[in-house]
Amino acid sequence: MNRQSTSDPARICVTNAKGGTGKTTVAINVAGALSDRGRDVLFVDLDPQGNATEGLGLAEAYDAQPPTLFDVLTGDPNGLADLVVEHEEMDVVPSSIDMLQAEHELTVADLIARVRTGDHDVDPAALSAFALNVTPKTVTGDHALDTLDRALSTVPGYDYVVIDSPPFYGKLTDAAVFAAGNILVPALAEATSERAIELLMDQMAALERQTGTSVRTLGVVANRIETTSEDETMLQWFDAAFPDSPVWRVRKRVALQRAYTRGNSLFGSDEECDMSAVFEDIAADLDRQFGYTEIPA
Repeated sequence: MNRQSTSDPARICVTNAKGGTGKTTVAINVAGALSDRGRDVLFVDLDPQGNATEGLGLAEAYDAQPPTLFDVLTGDPNGLADLVVEHEEMDVVPSSIDMLQAEHELTVADLIARVRTGDHDVDPAALSAFALNVTPKTVTGDHALDTLDRALSTVPGYDYVVIDSPPFYGKLTDAAVFAAGNILVPALAEATSERAIELLMDQMAALERQTGTSVRTLGVVANRIETTSEDETMLQWFDAAFPDSPVWRVRKRVALQRAYTRGNSLFGSDEECDMSAVFEDIAADLDRQFGYTEIPA
């Protein structure tokens, strides 16, 4: 692996609660670029809608019978390895329809943690009646956002873990960010992105206060760029808002959607696209940030 600091996988959460940013497309193509660079990648689809699962050609896995990712996040984290599915570019932990209940379940789990560690006259076991899987035994600390982190620690051997987060704020997204500790932010070059990114930064600050962890911004992927004055204005805003982070520019290309429809990234497709070079740059910069010093032969 030839990484300078640690043998643990580098973890990245691709996140933005604003809908329509192309979050899943960015996540798949960043993972594909890392894989094309010779890195072993585990892709985790934490979005209950399962768009990345579908976009990697694994739609049938979304309807799989339990146990699923839902059971790992709300019950036994040691079951994650059994859910890993092989894909030609990367290994994948697919989402499932059961994940639609995960937000509620993690909310109950967090309440149990707060009741147990705070000065509350409530029996934590009583809260289990409102959950499907969660019990006080499954909640180990003073918060319940470490569930994905604990699960990922049971599947070593990867260079990168790329997590596609849900397109909303809540316990599930917080669990994804807590597990990764690093975020990559896809954003559209339009005025509405300003408020969305401000809210994202507020959410990251709240998570840091609650858990005592720190969250690093790896960069911004300005997505679906077109040649308009608004786009140029927003690109300048991204540069000013993230002076210490790279801002990559991905222009709108039909090839990205065609690759998604075929169940792979641009790097698993025979079709040439000039945006492949942008994702190659992202992968190279991530290697630099995480201390990977050599490219596998």
